Amino acid sequence: MKHYFVAQIKIHDPKEYEIYLDKFDDIFSKFKGEYLAIDESPVLLEGTWDYNKSVLVKFNSKKDFEDWYFSDAYQKILIHRLNASKCDTILIEGVD
Repeated sequence: MKHYFVAQIKIHDPKEYEIYLDKFDDIFSKFKGEYLAIDESPVLLEGTWDYNKSVLVKFNSKKDFEDWYFSDAYQKILIHRLNASKCDTILIEGVD
C-alpha cells in the first residue's frame, strides 16, 4: 500500500538548511521515493499556517519509507533540517 510523507517546514537558519539540501538528493535517489510536490508558497485555505515550505513524497510501501527515513545516511543529514527549522512531519497511508 502506498504511503505519503508530508513535511511542513519553517526555516529559521537557511545556511544550516542548505547543508541538509546539499546532501539530500544523493541519499534520496538511492531509495524508492518519489517527489509529488515541493511548494515554498502553499495557499492557506483554512486554519492557521506557520510554515514557509511544504513537501509531499510518495513511497510504494511503508517499508520503502522506513528504509529511507531510518537509514544511517538520512539520519546523518536529518539533524541539519531539524536544527535549521521547525518541522512537523507525518506519514499517511494511501488508499488503493
